Amino acid sequence: MNKSKELLVVDDHGEIRDLLRRFLEQHGYRVQAVPDGHAMRQHLARHQPDLIILDLMLPGDDGLTLCRELRGQGNQVPIIMLTAMGEDTDRIIGLEMGADDYLPKPFNPRELLARIKAVLRRQHGNEHHHTADMPKKLRFGHWLLNTARRELTGPNGITISLSTAEFDLLHVFTQHPNRVLSRDQLLDLARGREAQAFDRAIDTLVSRLRRKLEADSKNPELIKTIWGGGYMLAADVHHED
Repeated sequence: MNKSKELLVVDDHGEIRDLLRRFLEQHGYRVQAVPDGHAMRQHLARHQPDLIILDLMLPGDDGLTLCRELRGQGNQVPIIMLTAMGEDTDRIIGLEMGADDYLPKPFNPRELLARIKAVLRRQHGNEHHHTADMPKKLRFGHWLLNTARRELTGPNGITISLSTAEFDLLHVFTQHPNRVLSRDQLLDLARGREAQAFDRAIDTLVSRLRRKLEADSKNPELIKTIWGGGYMLAADVHHED
């Protein structure tokens, strides 16, 4: 139920904060709104929202800095980034920092609502896609992916944090090991009907996964680039109890 979901809006424009708060509350969400990174940090010290709507251009620390800070702390709360700049490079940087989605201003509030629902649906998709008969733990190489808990454990036993988008993509790779998957296939399999025709979003997510999985992300051994084809998880996947 939407009423159980709390959203945090971080935007220095008072009218936009008020508009989004009223609109999203009308659709059943609990909404808190703050003007900058300092207020965001204070709020997060007391509450963990289900999703953050984060403006890129903020006084003080900008949205990219705040997003990178949260991910560096291991906080994988879903983030939808807003920006008045519609350049693809800004979206790429936002995704590099760990944002789950991106929406340029000006936007229709209903478009934001659709994005929020899509991100939350992907985050909690394991509740609907895993049954008692499906494998919960998948081992590939020196890694163990727990799909029920959405956790990745490394060879040293340390749990690696994954954003919603990173988990979805890695899960797709483990379901299709040693098989070349095009960007379009990866988008469709990872995001389904929410997929967008934005190939470089996949490239960015692959880069993020490589930095977490590979000993040398510039010379990957697990997630290989197949020129003219796409990407491939070059490892056998075994199910564990």
